[in-house]
Amino acid sequence: MNILQLLLAKGLLTAAQAEDSTALQKAEGLRLDRAVIQLGFVTELQMLELMSEQLHLPLVNLQDVTIDPETLRALPAKIVYRKRFIPVSRSNGILNVATSDAFDLYAFDDLRLSTGLEIQPVLALRDDIEKVIKSHYGLGGDTLDEMVGAGDLEGPSAQVEGGEDLLEAAQEASVIKLVNEIIIEAVNERASDIHIEPYEHQLSIRYRIDGVLQEASVPPQMHRFQAAIISRVKILANLNIAERRIPQDGRIKFQVGGRQVDVRVSVIPMLFGEGVVMRLLDKSNVLFTLQQLGMDDVTYALFKGLIDRPHGIFLVTGPTGAGKTTTLYAALNAIVGPGIKVLTIEDPVEYHLHGVNQIPVNHQVGMTFEKGLRAILRHDPDVVMIGEIRDLETARAATQAAMTGHLVLSTLHTNDAASAAMRLIEMGVEPFLVSSTMIGAMAQRLVRRVCPKCREDYVPEPADIPRDLKLEPGATLARGRGCPYCRNTGYRGRTGLYELMVMNDVIAEKIIERAPVPQIIAAGRPSGLRLLREDGWIKVRAGQTTPDEVVFCTAL
Repeated sequence: MNILQLLLAKGLLTAAQAEDSTALQKAEGLRLDRAVIQLGFVTELQMLELMSEQLHLPLVNLQDVTIDPETLRALPAKIVYRKRFIPVSRSNGILNVATSDAFDLYAFDDLRLSTGLEIQPVLALRDDIEKVIKSHYGLGGDTLDEMVGAGDLEGPSAQVEGGEDLLEAAQEASVIKLVNEIIIEAVNERASDIHIEPYEHQLSIRYRIDGVLQEASVPPQMHRFQAAIISRVKILANLNIAERRIPQDGRIKFQVGGRQVDVRVSVIPMLFGEGVVMRLLDKSNVLFTLQQLGMDDVTYALFKGLIDRPHGIFLVTGPTGAGKTTTLYAALNAIVGPGIKVLTIEDPVEYHLHGVNQIPVNHQVGMTFEKGLRAILRHDPDVVMIGEIRDLETARAATQAAMTGHLVLSTLHTNDAASAAMRLIEMGVEPFLVSSTMIGAMAQRLVRRVCPKCREDYVPEPADIPRDLKLEPGATLARGRGCPYCRNTGYRGRTGLYELMVMNDVIAEKIIERAPVPQIIAAGRPSGLRLLREDGWIKVRAGQTTPDEVVFCTAL
């Protein structure tokens, strides 16, 4: 029985689907099993289960398998890259080798000759095999292997100083493929940044995933192609590849799997070459609702009440990377509509919002936050979003906008919500103006979520519990053991901690008196003020995150 007959007999395929698969096979020269999978009639797992049954080959889940490094050395890297074979285990002269291609069994005869071992094939999903290759053999290893084998950019040509040579090297098909692999891997791993860092004998590539930098496994020969890789990135970002003495900034736009991704590129000269940081702005990952950001019902109700007001200033505070802009975008999405005119001024405009008029800051022509804000007030807006209040002029313009009947949303760099008003006063805004225009402030942080795949409950040791985390005796918390799904970190994704201060008469009086922050916090308690750390402990007790995450991003 051929593959179609087997699938029909098992009820996994209809006669019409079999005809479509045969037509695709003839049109594109595919194997029948690949055609059936490509059309989506059968999943790869279903196909492998069928092949496992028919060929009497074990089907393994590589995510549950720990491979000994000595076993990995049993196969040459070239064979791994070319055939997508993974040595899984070795004992008594038998080497178990995983493959996703049940019909490539003749290749195992070659392995027996080249290794001198008895080869036992096992089946595994292609994606799992690719992850093992990237993890153990290095990102882009097959491309680099081809480049070295073909003699591409060998020796000095990878480190040449001439702009023309670098341009030619950066446009090699193999270099283009390698840079594409680096960026696509970052998108697939949900990275927000790619760091390419040159050292004397090494080129380091790190991804910032869920706010934490993680080293990407790269082959040692990556260092030989450092100049070509960086030049390729500079070409994509429309930068001058011959200029290596001063910093340069650029932008790249591309699509990955139908998702549009913008990349902000920063190149800075360093001791052993140019360092590159690429900030990935994935448009499909920014348009959250306020509840998706991690706000509980109480905080959401208070926050929604503030952004529905007709005028006033509302500030979101926190350090860089705390998700302030994402929160403001979610707020705009919650209030934008045909009856409201929304204008923003940002530096730069990171994401495009439908129904919102967005203006980029341009310092080269004098288009600052302050000038842009004064100009857009003549466009009759209802809501104005300012990317950041950085100076007195912008702060005063925002205050005037709030006094003349506009809702102003912006960000500020302070550690907590109660300090936001004091920060405006320190800039030079009069206290009575701050107290009369400010309707609220919200500090926020991002903490990593416990991985849902390897999550486990445990009873913490008393010595490991922070003194302000109140737990019932015998209460359990959650943590992640570490698995391939979370890159063995125990965390996957992030959620927000929120400290929302709603302005009231007592807080207004304290601001006019320039009272210290603890007094403002005490005045905000009756209006529902809950500190970041307190919100963190609620999420810890709910099993969403861990005490270590809350302690790391909040301070007593």
